[in-house]
Amino acid sequence: MYADIKGADQAGLQIIIHAIGDRANRTILDFYQRVELENGPSDRRLRIEHAQHLTTADIPRFAQLHVIASMQPYHAIDDGRWAQKRLGADRIHFAYDFRSLLDAGAILAFGSDWPVAPLEPLMGIYAAVTRRTLDNRNPNGWIPEQKISVAQAVHAYTVGSAFAQFDEKTRGSLEPGKLADLAVLSQDIFRIDPVQIENTHVDLTIFDGRIIYDASAPQH
Repeated sequence: MYADIKGADQAGLQIIIHAIGDRANRTILDFYQRVELENGPSDRRLRIEHAQHLTTADIPRFAQLHVIASMQPYHAIDDGRWAQKRLGADRIHFAYDFRSLLDAGAILAFGSDWPVAPLEPLMGIYAAVTRRTLDNRNPNGWIPEQKISVAQAVHAYTVGSAFAQFDEKTRGSLEPGKLADLAVLSQDIFRIDPVQIENTHVDLTIFDGRIIYDASAPQH
């Protein structure tokens, strides 16, 4: 596996590897550290998809090795219904570590993992901010110390994801010179109770400067 990683990196390909499990994540971090040493410094934007179930020793390595944690917040409120039975009471605290990774200086890139999880970014933001599991048994949040702010969740979905695919100069934020890709929401998610994000919907979608969806337009 490492030979494939090294060869792909030498060919200029971005390396993106799925890892769930503390041993899996540590193995990939070790590979990434090795390829940096053997192939030399480069703007690689190495990524680990999911980055679920870490150890305290490996959390800071994401920032140290410039590895992007490409995560899907919805899994926390979905898996949170049963994950502790699989992982145990101690390891579960290092399973969906949005806050710990951010505090350690890692770059988060959020996505959906569709079709395994719903496509809607708003539900991902809701999950990252509230951590209220789908069974309604954790109204204050499941492992609440791992909650992040709405601004941090939106940043991970926009700026973080654009950076993760080398697109930060053209997309990810609303700035002159970037693509006019944006959505207008029915509520200001930065001001409402985060619990209400679940009930927020898209009123208008603009892609490349063109309106492609308008909730107020007649539906055919």
